[in-house]
Amino acid sequence: MSGQWSQRLAELGIELPAVVQPVGSYTPALRVGDLVYTSGQIPVAGGEITVTGKVSDGAEGIVAPERAQEAARLCALNALAAVHAEVGIDSVVRVVKVVGFVASAPGFTGQSGVINGASDFLGEVFGDAGVHARSAVGVAELPLGVPVEVEIVVQVN
Repeated sequence: MSGQWSQRLAELGIELPAVVQPVGSYTPALRVGDLVYTSGQIPVAGGEITVTGKVSDGAEGIVAPERAQEAARLCALNALAAVHAEVGIDSVVRVVKVVGFVASAPGFTGQSGVINGASDFLGEVFGDAGVHARSAVGVAELPLGVPVEVEIVVQVN
């Protein structure tokens, strides 16, 4: 299905947002050979951070894992927007790697479930070409207080 990803996004009713502007000295995406690496993407929609806090189960003032999973999906969408701005979404051959960081409250060990939000979204869009290698890492803090950050590597033609 390579070359028809924009059509697949339309079928799913998904519009790629504008690229999230960097909050530091980096570029949102960079092509090296046939790979595009994205910088870590955070849960931003319409120019605003959608959720902040640490992820855990059940405590007040904590981001629930399900909400963090939604944020991871948004991060993956923002990563696709960065890829699209760099090379065009229809250039994607496959998703190679996903790295997800989860700002975790003490004792939270469900990072892989949170990052499934990004992985499942990429599978929904790319099918078998969305199957990827992955790391899901718990961290103490993330930029701007967000609960999740996702970066991807895609192969392009």
